[in-house]
Amino acid sequence: METRVAIIGIIVENSESAAALNAVLHEYGAYIIGRMGIPYHTRGINIISVAVDAPQNVISAMSGKIGRLSGISAKTVYSNITGTA
Repeated sequence: METRVAIIGIIVENSESAAALNAVLHEYGAYIIGRMGIPYHTRGINIISVAVDAPQNVISAMSGKIGRLSGISAKTVYSNITGTA
């Protein structure tokens, strides 16, 4: 199965959605390479980057679920290099 490496950039503006976000990340945990979270107290937001290695449709589904959460924005950047799982 062909996979791609991607980074999902996430901005959390509504901390009440954090539990739902963590549930989505847990659901796709098998594909997550690493995750970094930065609380930005000055602006009252959290910035999260999630590195994944997964099939294109899995990355799209994960990013879409995250982006539909209230008060959360997500954008995905893909590597041009593909691999196999």
